[in-house]
Parts: sequence; structure tokens; C-alpha cells
Amino acid sequence: MERSTEIADFLRSRRAAIAPDQAGLPADGRKRRVPGLRRDEVARLAGVSTEYYTRLEQGRAGNPSAEVLDALARALQLDAVEREHLSDLLTRRAPVRRTPASPQRVRSGLYLMLQTLDHIPAFILGRRTDVLATNRLAREVLTDFDAMPATRRNLARYYLLDPAARGQVGDWERIAAETVAMLRLEAGRHPNDRQLADLVGELTLQCPEFTGWWNDHRVLRRTHGAKVYHHPVAGDLEFAYESFQVPGDAEQTLCVYQVEPGSPTADRLRLLASWSAPQPAAD
Repeated sequence: MERSTEIADFLRSRRAAIAPDQAGLPADGRKRRVPGLRRDEVARLAGVSTEYYTRLEQGRAGNPSAEVLDALARALQLDAVEREHLSDLLTRRAPVRRTPASPQRVRSGLYLMLQTLDHIPAFILGRRTDVLATNRLAREVLTDFDAMPATRRNLARYYLLDPAARGQVGDWERIAAETVAMLRLEAGRHPNDRQLADLVGELTLQCPEFTGWWNDHRVLRRTHGAKVYHHPVAGDLEFAYESFQVPGDAEQTLCVYQVEPGSPTADRLRLLASWSAPQPAAD
């Protein structure tokens, strides 16, 4: 999608979400054809001219200053991730050929750490939610990414396209929509990522819900939260997950699923670990 279209759609979606009274604006008696704030109201709230804001929304204003970005973020009531996304969209970059990025590698120490965390699911995500490495329990609780071709190991593809995921992932619609929001954030940061564009195209064609979520222009950086999986053998598993940026590589994320000690999930996970443990070789 053209960068100017991305900018316009994001800004329109955000001003449409704010009612004038939410922005502290008095009623002016004018009939509103569309919900939310008008361009001139956003401009007034941000302290810029309507002409300048219009050029911004059309992607014709060059690189706005940090002060202007902060003012727009306040006017549109953006959170920190949305503010970062707006900056990504409005920062002009030199054209880059849409060539595949080099494969990401996980260093040996991180593989060892995943195996050390053998009592809970843990895995490492890369760009585009590519699954770069997993431990045994992650493969048991989610799906066996290691059994897939390397080019198909992707968390978004699993959540949105694997038929089993819809039944196994608790609150599937929320998790799937949040994953799309993560991809939206990546698309703003890496507009020339050919593999991401291919993934978005695949999801558009094969997931009926994807286009609606994509067009919401929601952006999200996953840091922590809760997930439930309905495992066919172990039953319901409830996790509190934490995500950490890998030291030395800002584009890799360590995801760890924690369980409450003494909880039913802890007992079920222990049984699952025992049931799925590799059998010792016969003498």
C-alpha cells in the first residue's frame, strides 16, 4: 500500500474514534457527516494550521518535528505505541528495493536457555512474528513449529490460518486481532519488507477476519498478558506470559509462559511434560 494512503487511513481512523466532547471541544451546531473529529478540529487541538494538518494527513508535509508529532499524539489521544507508529509513517525514508531480508539467527546461548526452561513453554519470535526457536513444551502447547518448513514457522500464520488454532486458542478472536495489530506496527517500521507484504497478502486471501482487523489500523507491542489453550490431552492451560527483547538484537523477542505454582495448570503441565518426554534409548 502507498505510504500516503497508510498515513491518511491511520490518522482518519484515529480522529474518527474521538468524539468532540472527549477532546474537550464545545458543540458548534454543525451537522457531522462522519463520526469523530474534523481536520480543522485536530489542527486546532494540535496548534497547527488546518492546511498544514491536511498536508500531513495526505502525506505531503515532509518530516514533521518531534514537537509536532507530540502535539498530534496529544490531540488524537494516542498511546505510546500509536505515537511511535505515527512517527514511523510520517518519517520519510530513501526508497529501498523490496528484497527479502537476510534470515535471522538465534545464538547458541539462547537455544540453551530455552532448553533450561523445560518446565514452561518458551519460544523466540523474530520479524513478522516468525518463530525462530522453541522449547519442547512450547511445541506441545501451541504446535510443532519445528516440524514445519523453516519459511512457514510464523505465529500469525498459525493463529489465523491453522484450523486447529481456532479451537485450541482461548478467546481466539482477541488473540488473533492482537496479532494483526502487531503486524501493523511492523509494517509501519519496515514498509519495504517483502516477506511481510507476502504474509499480509496470504492472510488477506485465506483469513476472512483479517481484512477487517487490518483496516482498523490498531497497533500493538505485546509485552505481557494472559492466554488460555485448550490442549487435547492436558485440558485447559492458563498462562501469564511475559515478552522480553533479546539483549543484543532488538528484532528478537523471548516469550515465556508462566504458571501459578500449585494451580491446576501447573499440575496439567507437569503431566504433559512427563507424557511427552523423549523415551530413553533401549540398551
